[in-house]
Amino acid sequence: MTGRDRYLNVDQVAELLGTTSRFPRRLIAERRITFVKVGRHVRIPESALAEYIEAHTVQPVRPRRARMRYGRAA
Repeated sequence: MTGRDRYLNVDQVAELLGTTSRFPRRLIAERRITFVKVGRHVRIPESALAEYIEAHTVQPVRPRRARMRYGRAA
């Protein structure tokens, strides 16, 4: 987290992720994402959201070459 981080509320995080607000609330409850409590309000730093997305991004695999069933033709 940097000093210039923007702090997002649960609804803003849900909108960025394309989910309902229930999902970020569950991430907070399960302590799966960094958050800040400001009084009774919960805020998630943009950098923490970016880290979460980066950590859960699945890269595509390269397809394997098709195996020849009978070997090469003469």
